[in-house]
Amino acid sequence: MTHLNRLLALLKKKPKTWLTLFGLLMPAVGFGQDASASSATSDSPELLLYTAMALVVIVAVLVLVVALYTLTIIKVIIRKEKVSERADQGLTYEEGPSFWTRFNQKMTDAVPLEKEDAVLLDHNYDGIRELDNHLPPWWKYMFYLSIVFAVVYLLAYHVFDTLPLQEEEYQNELAVASEEAEARKLLAVNELDENSVETTTVEAELANGKNIFEKSCAVCHAADGGGGVGPNLTDVYWLHGGSINDLFKTIKYGVPQKGMIAWQATLKPTDIRDVASYILTMQGTTPASPKEPQGDPYEPGAAGQESGN
Repeated sequence: MTHLNRLLALLKKKPKTWLTLFGLLMPAVGFGQDASASSATSDSPELLLYTAMALVVIVAVLVLVVALYTLTIIKVIIRKEKVSERADQGLTYEEGPSFWTRFNQKMTDAVPLEKEDAVLLDHNYDGIRELDNHLPPWWKYMFYLSIVFAVVYLLAYHVFDTLPLQEEEYQNELAVASEEAEARKLLAVNELDENSVETTTVEAELANGKNIFEKSCAVCHAADGGGGVGPNLTDVYWLHGGSINDLFKTIKYGVPQKGMIAWQATLKPTDIRDVASYILTMQGTTPASPKEPQGDPYEPGAAGQESGN
């Protein structure tokens, strides 16, 4: 009778074995159904990923348990068959060492207690004897592996320069951090609007604002801000508010009913900020031909003087 036939015969005699196998597999099936139901009602991809990973791990563990259980049954059947065969031959069955025992012996090269006399040295220290044991093979293998690692490390880092040293890694990290900072800065610039704008004092940005003002705004407000078609920008009177937020909003959206065009399609948000900041630097200056005051006086921080009024 083959081992498979013996296994089938054993399972027929012991139906509880089948029930055990089904009992091990049923939680996986039930968990799979629960996971499917929960995933159907969830829109989170992370939750779906974690659920799938948990299901895979649980099923893998259950399959491993079932496989070990099956192997144990097969091992018992084979052992019984060998015992029966030896009994028919009038011999006693002696089971050899297990795989783990053989593996442990090979890795440690330990001398059995009954054979320690073969490695016993003549040294005697207050009754303490010394054994001439060999180094464990696992230790020697690790030592050889460290030598190989050292050679590979030396070639990779110091001979062929295929991998960066710590200083180069540091510089690379700085470069990556700089790129990320520029990306965040660009994102902040793209999100710049009349609510988040702040007055700039950077010389280059104010120079950019002056250049834009002289090219695009001076025709209506005069190069010195004294006014012409447009109002005077050097006094404290404003038609649409005198804060940086108000100026940004006025330049961005324009005042169509009074002939001022919207510049949001022509100027970038940073350019509008630069022009508005430059205009604020003209406060208190003396233009050649100042236009009469228009609007209401604006004092920064005064009660009732809020952005957009």
